[in-house]
Amino acid sequence: MARRTKLSAEEMQSRLLYRDGLILIVDKPAGLPVHKGPSGGPCLEDSFDALQFGLPKPPALAHRLDTDTSGCLVLGRHAKALRKLGKIFSSGQVQKTYWAVVHGTMPKSAGTIDAPLVKRSSKAKGWRMEVAAEGQKAVTHYNVLGEAEGLSWVEFQPKTGRTHQIRIHALHIGCPLVGDPIYGQGNEGPMHLHARHIQFKLQLSKPDISVTAEVPGHMIEKLRICGFENP
Repeated sequence: MARRTKLSAEEMQSRLLYRDGLILIVDKPAGLPVHKGPSGGPCLEDSFDALQFGLPKPPALAHRLDTDTSGCLVLGRHAKALRKLGKIFSSGQVQKTYWAVVHGTMPKSAGTIDAPLVKRSSKAKGWRMEVAAEGQKAVTHYNVLGEAEGLSWVEFQPKTGRTHQIRIHALHIGCPLVGDPIYGQGNEGPMHLHARHIQFKLQLSKPDISVTAEVPGHMIEKLRICGFENP
């Protein structure tokens, strides 16, 4: 993905999907890392000062999305909110729904991928995740929403939060994500993985927080091939 520039304050605020006194949910653009890596460069955190809305400090990340993944990203507005969010995320109380376009046909119209993952490093390729018996438990539910022309539009719901979980699980069953620069063909444009929806209960006395992010432009063409009709 070409996008590696800092978002302006206006761009950052235009991506705000939800706001209350504790949290914010933003629509992360694909191609921009959420925080600075070893090589530096622009990241989403660079623009968090545009989201203070009167508080003394900018919000902070409650979880992560890969650089090339777009969609729902939760931020805590202060330390108390971040502690609460940390417990919710670590205990698996957050329902995450991703949309992806993959190569090939999924083995069933709906199913579960239960394949433990381990992080391995090599001098030639750097680090990457692999399926291995000695790895950490990783479970992903999926549901096929459409397919055509050798592509499948798939809804994934990860039940664990391992690094690159959806990407490596899709590869494991023979259906790598379109555009995945590590586990896919890597030469076909942006990766087609979008954090479509997130839902969780933050306060017992209030309804669940439930937020959906619109499909990004770079995914529309292949989603339409698979039967998606945007309103």
